[in-house]
Amino acid sequence: MGQLILLRHGETEWSRDRRHTGRTDLPLTARGEEQARALPSLLAGRSIVRVLASPAERARRTAELAGLKVDEHDPDLWEWDYGGYEGITTAEIRRDRPDWYLWKDGVVPGDEAHPGETVEQVGARTDAVLARVRPLLADGDVALVAHGHVLRVLTARWLGLEPALGRVFALATGTLSTLGTEHGHPVVASWNVPADPTA
Repeated sequence: MGQLILLRHGETEWSRDRRHTGRTDLPLTARGEEQARALPSLLAGRSIVRVLASPAERARRTAELAGLKVDEHDPDLWEWDYGGYEGITTAEIRRDRPDWYLWKDGVVPGDEAHPGETVEQVGARTDAVLARVRPLLADGDVALVAHGHVLRVLTARWLGLEPALGRVFALATGTLSTLGTEHGHPVVASWNVPADPTA
């Protein structure tokens, strides 16, 4: 049985500045491109049978620079829709809501392009991704190139945990993680491995 290879896209201006970046389609920074170019060293020797990526430019470009041919741009791999918190930092949100925590308190509705999602809705999207890719693992590894929060929720769901427990899986930009099984049970095989040795 293959493993799920999770690649978080390289750095963008907003990820660097810790702004919530859901549906805003930003390019990689120069450092983000360097991170993505370093990923092939972590992928060497793997038998990847399918590659799915978020439709976002930052995910597509990361896959390209990592030497992966994307088979499908899956809208279920878009980042969490942060609604009215799109582009805003946690520190800015906490000026009005001092104890705010995304995983507990969620988001407020935004405009038409950013209506917002609950963590349960993100969980339902990742469940759909997992249902589609699990059968493919019989033939080898499947790579998913996406975003920090959606991959954290997906990991929780792989392990059979509630979506909000994605909060315990910190995930940096330009990293590789793998999900697999041990004795038939889902496990985290590796986590948050940086391709960039200076990360």
